[in-house]
Amino acid sequence: MFFSGIIFFSACMISSLGCAKNTHKKVCIKNACISAEIADTEGKRTRGLMFRKGLGGDAGMLFVYEKNVRPSFWMKNMRFPLDIIWIDKDHRIVDVVSDVQPCTDDCALLVSDREVQFILEVESGFVRRHNIKLGELVEF
Repeated sequence: MFFSGIIFFSACMISSLGCAKNTHKKVCIKNACISAEIADTEGKRTRGLMFRKGLGGDAGMLFVYEKNVRPSFWMKNMRFPLDIIWIDKDHRIVDVVSDVQPCTDDCALLVSDREVQFILEVESGFVRRHNIKLGELVEF
């Protein structure tokens, strides 16, 4: 029994048997693709990108919810500006806020007018550089 547990654990470590959740996912909008860290628990979503020094141009964070929601975001304890992309259950962009600046006190809350199931945070300028528009499909 002990030996079979070791074999199973080893198989999980060296293969893609789905033993552990993926921590990153490739996310593409048109021809622009990034590696997005997945925030799919309350703890990960609450912490987000706070206190980090920055993102690479090909990195981001994808907030994943199990159902449609209207979550609020803020830039408290952030160290760099972001573009925030709200995505509905059909993977369509329903709202975008560009170049959101970090804040320390009295931070504004950012909320989409529409319910979403995903939110993508990317480095500031990503939306402009890739000419991203409402209604576009996000693939992941």
